[in-house]
Amino acid sequence: MILDAEVLGITALSLRIAVAATAVACAIGVPLGFWLGGSRFQGRRGLLLVLNTALAFPTVVIGLLVYLMLSRHGPLGGLGLLFTWHAIVIAEVILAVPIAAALTAAAVQSVDPRVRRTALTLGAGPLATAWAVAREARYALAAGAVVSFGRVLSEVGAAMIVGGNLRGETRTLTTAVALATSRGDFGLAVALGLVLLALALTVNVLIQLLQGRAGD
Repeated sequence: MILDAEVLGITALSLRIAVAATAVACAIGVPLGFWLGGSRFQGRRGLLLVLNTALAFPTVVIGLLVYLMLSRHGPLGGLGLLFTWHAIVIAEVILAVPIAAALTAAAVQSVDPRVRRTALTLGAGPLATAWAVAREARYALAAGAVVSFGRVLSEVGAAMIVGGNLRGETRTLTTAVALATSRGDFGLAVALGLVLLALALTVNVLIQLLQGRAGD
């Protein structure tokens, strides 16, 4: 029962962090992706290159940068966020924004240009035109959000650095698996790993369903 309660608590915290980070990342990344995918301006290719490069940015480096910002002598040290689950959210938002933005840009670029032209011909403004494009790419956009969620859920490096892996406070599924394995507590590690695999499988099934609908 103790083990079950601990696994459930860690799972609940991991999901809370992943949902919060994904929501904030999509709120930032989706508009950015729409702008990059639907606009033509000088320097756009350079920005897309930077965005795609950020997709491969090491998570431990992101964790280090956030740690330096939130540490006592950092610019945001006065907020007292280091070694809290909020710090993990901040690090994972930085990780997920490029994913949400890049996938949104790709989704917008894949929409038939006639959709945008038709909306503009009918007198639609910028917001109405963007909404028409979003409706056309809705399944691809939803798949992007699910991919961002899955990436955040499986992250370990940044969460370990800025969260401290504190029991009951910042211990996520991935950091708990790493800690349990290092301690030789393979029963707990396997239990947590199975939960993580089940969540990863669910995410992949959702991605496949959404991509299948997008291709219809």
